[in-house]
Parts: sequence; structure tokens; C-alpha cells
Amino acid sequence: MNVLVIVESCFGNTAAIADAVAAGLRSAGAVATVSDAASAPPLASHDLVVIGAPTHNLGLPTPASRRQAVAHGGSAPATGVAEWLGGVGRLAIRVAAFDTAVPGAFSGSAAKKIATRARRLGATVSGRESFTVSGSPAVLTDGELDRARAWGASLAG
Repeated sequence: MNVLVIVESCFGNTAAIADAVAAGLRSAGAVATVSDAASAPPLASHDLVVIGAPTHNLGLPTPASRRQAVAHGGSAPATGVAEWLGGVGRLAIRVAAFDTAVPGAFSGSAAKKIATRARRLGATVSGRESFTVSGSPAVLTDGELDRARAWGASLAG
């Protein structure tokens, strides 16, 4: 199985989850490559695409929320997952989505937005997961990298 993990990250937490998901996929026998959304390769040779982003303002990052992240010490790309999804065309492929988010009833979910947009583009969504961050600056909650590896391994099945 050939898997592409596409990620947008502003503070490194979502990138760390992407790396852990890829490690889990590899442990289950998949060939997994991680790419930032701005430079993602063509999808033709992939069996699964895993897409991840931080949750900003209840959903996917925007140019304005990326500027806010930079103002708070992050290093955000000029474009990310939302723009990638907007330009990818039809997604006739299996997709899984993940995000990093502060837990809470009103935190929203970038993963949910990714899954919804991917379905509208023709993808079969086979999984969606949120990984928690807390504190200021936000850091991954204990155990989240292990959970991401296990989730990645489960996607290879």
C-alpha cells in the first residue's frame, strides 16, 4: 500500500502527528510519505491519502488564522490544506482525515471539514481522528503520538 500523508502545521504539533501516523502505517507494511500541503505530489500512485491540519476558528486554517499563528510565534505556510483541497480536483481515492485541536464542545474540527470536503470531491473517507493539544503555547497531550501511531497502523488494514 502506497500512502501519502499531507499536512499543514503552524507550531509543529500537527506535523508531529503526521510523522507518527506515517510511522504507524509503515509498521503495518505500508510505504508512507509525508508532504506539506503546499508541495504535495500528484496522487496517481497512492492507495490512500491521509490529510491533516490544525483546527483554527472551528475549522481549517485560513490566511488570516495563519497570520495570527505567526503573530503568536508559529511559522505558517502561505497555503495549506484548504487551498490544496480547493485545487486538487476530483479525489477518486480513499482518504482519512486528522486534526489537532484544543478539547471542548466548542473547539470545532478541521478533520471534520477535511472529510466533508473530500467526500464532496468524490473520495471515500475511511477514517477521521482528532488529537488534542493544550497549554500556551499549545503542546500535544500525553499519549497522542502513541495514539497517532496506532491509528496509522489501523489505516493500513
